[in-house]
Amino acid sequence: MTQPGPRTLIWGAGAIGGTLGAHLARAGHDVTFVDNAAEHVAAIDRAGLRITGPIAEFTAHAPAFSPDTLTGEWDTIVLATKAHHTAAAARALTSHLTATGCVISAQNGLNELTIAEIVGEARTVGAFVNFGADYLEPGVILYGGRGAVVVGEVDGRITPRVEEIRKAWAALDERAIVTQNIWGYLWGKEAYGAMLFATALTNESIADTLANPNYRTLFIALAREILAVAKARGVTPEGFDGFDPASYLPNAPAGDAAQSLDELVTHNRRSIKTHSGIWRDLAVRKRRTEVDAQLGIIVQIGEEAGVAAPLTARLVELIHEIENGTRELSLETLDALASTARATSIT
Repeated sequence: MTQPGPRTLIWGAGAIGGTLGAHLARAGHDVTFVDNAAEHVAAIDRAGLRITGPIAEFTAHAPAFSPDTLTGEWDTIVLATKAHHTAAAARALTSHLTATGCVISAQNGLNELTIAEIVGEARTVGAFVNFGADYLEPGVILYGGRGAVVVGEVDGRITPRVEEIRKAWAALDERAIVTQNIWGYLWGKEAYGAMLFATALTNESIADTLANPNYRTLFIALAREILAVAKARGVTPEGFDGFDPASYLPNAPAGDAAQSLDELVTHNRRSIKTHSGIWRDLAVRKRRTEVDAQLGIIVQIGEEAGVAAPLTARLVELIHEIENGTRELSLETLDALASTARATSIT
């Protein structure tokens, strides 16, 4: 029987929040969902939240609300919205957070910076999640592939609350860990995330694009550029799921980066989620991506630290051109990014 864990409010019941919250609810934890999509909230209330895929098939039952109908306070709120909705969501959830409670960012990006500005650093907890999931339809989430699950205080302390969170999140993945270097994981994901944004310029799968020898120098250059900004911030990036930050550094032994890319290919081929959520936003849901909140911030932080990130900036531009309908998803668009890498001598 599951040990009692934190009473949890999941703010954003999509791919990540839905998968995490459903596993917590199935394990007996007290979970409440909040989501802006009225049809998704209605489906969860009517029939539960169904998780499907090769890893698990089950339906979890927990109450679901829209932000404007929610009442009450929670000690633990998991923020799982898209990164560009972080500020608005953090402001909206503040009235539901107890004075001694915390907000955990289960998102892509460096959103803990924004959350801490709104609710305070003492009430902000970092999290790194790398499992593969997709929102399929109202009330249904695909859990397609396992990945690293890490929690940590933003100031690096090991506290009872992060230990309690990790223990609860073991319901999702028994390998979940606590770290003293959550920023290292978040910056590592920024470097890998840039690769995923690059694969989303095409209709090819993540694995096939990473395996393509024509673009390996480009992927290495992207990672190297972001890791240079991390270094300027005094961050030591952490590895996960085949991504080894040290392999991409300029002084790394020859062949190390290629080996890391091979391991990333292997990791992605294990998942039935073949394309990133970025690609899904562009190709399927026809909506704007998280590119500004995830990569635009890297360009800004780099400028402040005196570290140029022209390749990342060009990737942001190309994603916007696809969003605006002036470019298509194609290998030719990825070639345009590769041309920038060559022209700026980043490689």
